[in-house]
Order: sequence, then C-alpha cells, then structure tokens
Amino acid sequence: MATLVNREYSVASYQNCDTIPADMAKRKSKRSVRRKSRKKSTRKLKATKLPKEVVTLVVLLRSKEGQHLLLEAEIRALISPTRKEEGCLQYDLHHSLDQPSHFLLHEVWATRAHHTAHTKSPHFLRWDARKDTLLASRDVTFWQQIA
Repeated sequence: MATLVNREYSVASYQNCDTIPADMAKRKSKRSVRRKSRKKSTRKLKATKLPKEVVTLVVLLRSKEGQHLLLEAEIRALISPTRKEEGCLQYDLHHSLDQPSHFLLHEVWATRAHHTAHTKSPHFLRWDARKDTLLASRDVTFWQQIA
C-alpha cells in the first residue's frame, strides 16, 4: 500500500470505511460555543453611584384571593409604556417565589418630578382605576441611594 504524502482527508473519500482517520480535524459543536458565552454573562456587575436627584421606588403589592393572575396581567401592561417614559431609568416587576399573590415593583426615576409625571400618564391612570378591585394591600416607599 502506498504512503499518503498529502494528509488532507474528506469524509466523502471514506464513505466505504468504518472509521475516519484520527488525525482528521473534528468540528466543534455549537453547544460548546454557547457554554462559553454563558460563562461571560455571569460576570459581576459593577455598582455605580447614582446622581443625587435619582429616586428609587419599592412597591409591594398583594393580590386579593384568586386575583394574582389578573393583577400580574395589569402590572405587565404598565411595563412597556412606562419604560419609554422620560426619566424612567428602571422599571422591573418581581414575584414572590413563596407566595404567588405577592409582587414587587422596583422603579428608578431620574427625579421625583419624573415619577409624578408618570402618575398622570394614561396607562397609570388606567391602572389606578382598576387596582382597588385586585389589591388586598399596597405599600409604596421612596428611597435614595446613599452609598
């Protein structure tokens, strides 16, 4: 049998063979590439000091019995238009892992005046008119970053 000088192989040339030569390059699977990119996303976020006039709102909501799905839908309807408002830096909805009737809104506004303007927007006024039929309790607290 003659010795091969050129080591370039193709899978097509080995259709009749049971194995592919060991020195033939193997393709990396896409899965391994995805795993690497996931590792990059787990990096720690750098904390930044917010300007003094920025206010954070923490809103704790508890739905009436059997109303948590409707409450969630109403709050979700607020998210997109609110995030587009001037002065809205962050507007996130969380739900309790232990109690499905408990929700938390985490809002960050450039100024308290921006939040006041938000409370006069059409989507907030719609929410304000409907919330009493869905809520068992609501607690709103304004916060300011100090460190």
